[in-house]
Amino acid sequence: MSYSSAPWSSGRACRNGPFPRRSIEIGAIVIGFIYAWPLAAAYVVWKLMGYPALNEMKAFAERSVRGGFAGFGAARQDSGNWAFEEYRRKEIERLEQERRRLEEESRAFTEFVDELKRARDREQFDAFMARRRAGSNY
Repeated sequence: MSYSSAPWSSGRACRNGPFPRRSIEIGAIVIGFIYAWPLAAAYVVWKLMGYPALNEMKAFAERSVRGGFAGFGAARQDSGNWAFEEYRRKEIERLEQERRRLEEESRAFTEFVDELKRARDREQFDAFMARRRAGSNY
């Protein structure tokens, strides 16, 4: 008696289903990308996430918005602790001041580099003109 090692030959399904179903799914995704790419892209993301249920996706979206994907300006839930809220406010102000200071340093450095480039360009141009004048006197 010979046994086949193919997963669909035993009647048991692979992790993502039997092989023929999987190939049909891949073909449908390709056709979906041709005719309705946003839906196909959403399906691929859903598939890569492990087919989460709709309530799990809703909870993930809520955590993402509440948790800080939107940055410092996002509406945050109050912790209820006055001392912690005061600490958080001071830290955010300190970080914002540090960010402004770093932006100013970056701007100053960019201006410095631009000035060096202008000085080097001026020096090269002056050297070119000097050589040209020296060559035309002959």
